Amino acid sequence: MKFYYVYVLQSKSHDFIYVGYTIDLPKRFQLHNKGQVKSTKKFSPFELIFYEAYRNKKDAKRREKYFKTTRGKTTLKTMLKEYLAGREIYSEQG
Repeated sequence: MKFYYVYVLQSKSHDFIYVGYTIDLPKRFQLHNKGQVKSTKKFSPFELIFYEAYRNKKDAKRREKYFKTTRGKTTLKTMLKEYLAGREIYSEQG
């Protein structure tokens, strides 16, 4: 069974949140933490704070794109309110 994942990472060393998409979440998470992803290299290490799984690639890509919008950032802040505890999501890439 194949899934497509939309995920949210938080840098352990910077005030930085990253939203991404992948078909292999454990491998992609490992690449981020090893500094092998250009867009996140300087912000590693990371912790995985949220993910969603989809059976359809287009659905997952649409959700990733949404989380990168202003409205999507607000949705994430609401969904993860207790975890984020006042931290600002000021930069998403992917």
